[in-house]
Amino acid sequence: MSRCGFVRELTSWSAGAADPDEFPYDQVVDAFHRVGKHFVDKELLARLDETRARVTGHDEPARLLRDFLDVALDKWDGRYDYRSYLALRLLRLPDGTDGPPPDAEARRARDRLVVRLVADAVSFELSAAARVTGLLPEQRPGRAVVAKRCRLGVRAALPALTRLGLDPKIDDTTPATTATTLSAVVAGLDTTGDPSLRLSMLPVHVTHDEYLFIRVLQAYECVFAGVADELRGVVAALGAGPPAPAVERLGYARDLLGTAGSLFSLLATMQPAAFQTFRQYTEGASAIQSRSYKLVESLCRTPAPERLDSVAYRSVPEVRARVRDGQPTVDEAYRRAVHEGRLDDPTRRLVETGMGRFAEALAQWRRTHYGVAVRMLGRRPGTGYTEGTPYLAAVRDLPVFDAVEPYPSRPTGGRPA
Repeated sequence: MSRCGFVRELTSWSAGAADPDEFPYDQVVDAFHRVGKHFVDKELLARLDETRARVTGHDEPARLLRDFLDVALDKWDGRYDYRSYLALRLLRLPDGTDGPPPDAEARRARDRLVVRLVADAVSFELSAAARVTGLLPEQRPGRAVVAKRCRLGVRAALPALTRLGLDPKIDDTTPATTATTLSAVVAGLDTTGDPSLRLSMLPVHVTHDEYLFIRVLQAYECVFAGVADELRGVVAALGAGPPAPAVERLGYARDLLGTAGSLFSLLATMQPAAFQTFRQYTEGASAIQSRSYKLVESLCRTPAPERLDSVAYRSVPEVRARVRDGQPTVDEAYRRAVHEGRLDDPTRRLVETGMGRFAEALAQWRRTHYGVAVRMLGRRPGTGYTEGTPYLAAVRDLPVFDAVEPYPSRPTGGRPA
């Protein structure tokens, strides 16, 4: 659609009832996709800003439209950051702070979202390779890279599919076949016509690999939001009642980190040259601003004062405030349970082992994160006004817990797996 056509659509919508359900989402998304968010015409952005002022009401359609326009206009507003880049508000992630610990349905909802994000990423790879989409046409990868992404995407999705009882009998004759099977299985997960996936894909440029980058980071945020919720459950279980739920939740959280590790393998297929092309337009958005990861870290143990005063925590002021207000941690809950004699020796060993194995899984994730960042960034500064890989090197060996050691202990100086 031309710029004039885009303006006509918005003018027509505004001149009518301005019903959020009738908003021309497809036309707006297409306009952003043609050039990338960083290059959208300023007149169009001004029109969207005017449109946002007309959105009233507090029902879900109005909330969705406001959240979408806030994401679309983050650069226009001067508040572009990691969360707006990934459109996390549109994905309705658990926030790891309020409400009861996750139940079985909350876990299933998280798994469904992770699977949908990964499947969408590999579907885009197949569509681009088959030349049936013109979306993000620059620096397309070769066939071998596409095949590897399909294979690794399926691998990353399988644990969640298994937990959902949807583990498909995948014909792995070719990576494309496995990815197509995954997409077919996932098609049945969205029975409500949820538009959030399409609306949450607003790349800053037209480089092909940015699609993969966004979807993998969104999946990471979903996983870490889930891990944070499980850790809250561990704290609650250690604080009262039998400790068995704490051991189960520690194991479940560790399994979720396994999915995060598989996602790194998928992300590592990104072409460094392509990454350097689009990242110059992501200044202001950095994973150091990840709220979900800081929740996980701060729920394990209270960060040291110098860590809490670092740019990492100053980037997530709401998490920093929770820590300063005395947010309970797994480390403290375990120490208190031991001190009060609520754990007999066999149970104490079970909890220690669960904490140690979780700690090793998180430490391994940090090491792998550092390895992937070195491959993509080298010694270049990070986005979001951070120092990049030197920062990751400095924090990768931070203790996860103070009360227990990682189990089994491994050296941290070698090359990440």
